[in-house]
Parts: sequence; structure tokens; C-alpha cells
Amino acid sequence: MEHRKIPVSQLIVHNNTNISVCGPVTSAFLQDLAIHPDLDAFRRPHEQLEALIEIAALPEGRVIAAVSNSLLLGYITFHYPDEMELWSQGNMADLIELGAIEVADAYRGGGLGKQMLAAAFEEGQLENCIVFTTEYYWHWDLKGSGLDVWAYRSMMERLMKPAGMVWYATDDPEICSHPANCLMVRIGREVPLSSQETFDRVRFRQRFMY
Repeated sequence: MEHRKIPVSQLIVHNNTNISVCGPVTSAFLQDLAIHPDLDAFRRPHEQLEALIEIAALPEGRVIAAVSNSLLLGYITFHYPDEMELWSQGNMADLIELGAIEVADAYRGGGLGKQMLAAAFEEGQLENCIVFTTEYYWHWDLKGSGLDVWAYRSMMERLMKPAGMVWYATDDPEICSHPANCLMVRIGREVPLSSQETFDRVRFRQRFMY
């Protein structure tokens, strides 16, 4: 299938800083950036930048970036689910995972995450895809945010909702392991019914085992 990658760029101001929200960016673009030291939620910052460079090079991969003066302040990643994950079992060319979203501490609270999400879905880029994200409480910055798991989950739902991503039920064991965990999904307008049915079988594996 065609993975549309239409460059989008917008300028916003946060904390008196001009920030460019752009993407999907190329690996070459990312290689010229430094990464903010606070972007360490998933791995050490320099390792995270290397991971972003690799994702941007994938045929289906895309990285939305928030940049100021060649410094990466935030990012969102999209890619196929890992082959080791249960979500890959449908072998769907039009199922894309929103893998990570992160904003440097000093730039949170200003809508930067929402701006990056909006950019990711502009120009109908993902209308032919099902985009999903798995939210696990152990990935959340509860200490830094001062929120409990329910307040943090509510914040994540508010962040995702303007992009059209909503809560979906599933019997996935990891998500079901804690009631605050959740699956959020956006089904593009051009996704065929056959893909939606396959996705239903993936998210309710136990139901279809009998």
C-alpha cells in the first residue's frame, strides 16, 4: 500500500521560543540535530536520537519533530508494530503504531504534543491506515507530572482525542493487566472493512480462538 509522507511544517511560540513542528522528517534531517537531554523517557537521549533516525528511514516509518535552533524538543513516532508483538499477528500493511510521544520537561503544558499530533494527520496522510497506540501506566511520567495514574490517563485521552484517536476495547493481556492501561485507535476514512475486521480479530484474540 502507499504510505503517504507529505511534509508539513508550522511555527509556534512557547516560553518565548520559536519552535518548528514538522514532519514526517527524514533521517538526514534528524542527523543534523542535537537532542534535548530531558528526552530520556524510553532510553538515553543519544540512543533515542539514533532510534528516531532509524524509524524515519523505514518505508512506513514517520517521525514528527518539534525543533528550535537545531535542538530536538519533542517527537512522535509511527511505525509497524514489532514482529514480536501480538499486534503484528494480523500482518496488516495498513496498521500503524503510534509508538512514542515525548516532549522535553520545560516545554510541556503548552500544547506542543497536540500540535505534533495534528501535523501527523494533516493532508490526509493516514486516512488509509488504522493508527493505534498502547498506553501503559509504567511508561508515564507520574513523578514528574505529579499526577496519579487516572489523572495521567485522562490527560493522555485529552491529548489524543483532537486527532481522532479514541478508546477501544481489547483482551490484550498487557493492557488488561492494569485498569489504567488502554488501547487508543484512529480508523482512517479510507480503511476498507476487511482491514477493520482483521483488526477486530487482533484486538480480541481470545474471542476468536474457539
